[in-house]
Amino acid sequence: MPLAKVTHFTGRGVYVPGSDIDTDRIIPARFMKCVTFDGLGEFLFYDVRKNEDGSDKAHPLNEARFKGATILLSGTNFGCGSSREHAPQALYRYGIKAVIAESFAEIFFGNCTTLSMPCVVATGEDIRTLAAAVEAEPSLEIKIDLEKLRVFYGDKNFTVFMPETAREALTTGNWDPIAELLENKAAVDKTIRALGVV
Repeated sequence: MPLAKVTHFTGRGVYVPGSDIDTDRIIPARFMKCVTFDGLGEFLFYDVRKNEDGSDKAHPLNEARFKGATILLSGTNFGCGSSREHAPQALYRYGIKAVIAESFAEIFFGNCTTLSMPCVVATGEDIRTLAAAVEAEPSLEIKIDLEKLRVFYGDKNFTVFMPETAREALTTGNWDPIAELLENKAAVDKTIRALGVV
């Protein structure tokens, strides 16, 4: 049975500028000693958000006006580095449910898709224009439309890109491969028996 279809996502944005933001910056390795992913949100971007004593540094996610933002805007090669699943999990547990960037690391992108978290690619110019609009009006509503592959905000909109396999998985509700495998357990068992594996 398909899961919830993700045809669009609407929320407020926060701009975290930079290129090659890697998974260790998104969630430092020392916070990955966990049995579940539940508490990872509080450690999102920890080393660039917090001082050694735990007090806040200057960072967009620490600004009250961006509290509750659910769409992260960023630069090129977002999520590069190690393939740790903890990075998209930390974003998701923090409350980020979609990302608009200039490009994504492939494994990070795949891990986000299996969380039903849309990651769409836009030009740097479009992202910076949207970021300026968010800076001017943090409550600005942003809509990511996966069927039209466009982002809408205010009276403006722009085209985004997403690989068709990921777009189809999200819009049809087939974004969790484990759920899909479990749903087809009878067919898997039949194939295993036919191959004489057991």
